[in-house]
Amino acid sequence: MATSSVVVERLILAPPGPVWQALTDIRGWERTLSGVERIEVLTEGDFGVGTRWRETRRMLGKEATEEMRVTACEPPERYVVEADSQGTHYVSEFSLLTAGPEATTVRLTFRAEPSGGFTGLLAKVFGKLGARAVRRAIARDLDDVAAAVEHRGR
Repeated sequence: MATSSVVVERLILAPPGPVWQALTDIRGWERTLSGVERIEVLTEGDFGVGTRWRETRRMLGKEATEEMRVTACEPPERYVVEADSQGTHYVSEFSLLTAGPEATTVRLTFRAEPSGGFTGLLAKVFGKLGARAVRRAIARDLDDVAAAVEHRGR
């Protein structure tokens, strides 16, 4: 099956530490990320491999709740979140790259891997529309993180 990928980069005018904190503060996302309607954290403890939560967003005019899990975590440089929904496996990889003493580039790579069958066929047919919506949602999330982190520094 074909894998669809979207990559979005955003320069944030803050060092990696505060950016990492904003990107991993799941409980604070309802306040920080305008695209998130609800978060339900399912695990206790610090953010890391095994952290799970349910995230509710509105995408393409419909509310969707997905259960997410962290499968790799290398603070403060990289983490990977995975989810499975309606016959598709989703992988989001967040990478933080130092772009100067007070700047961080965040790169989010999102992949959707259809498992086949009717759902996989639908994912292929609607792939371009879905990819545009995903790209917009990711860019908005990164803009929201930048606004929150850059504002704290002033």
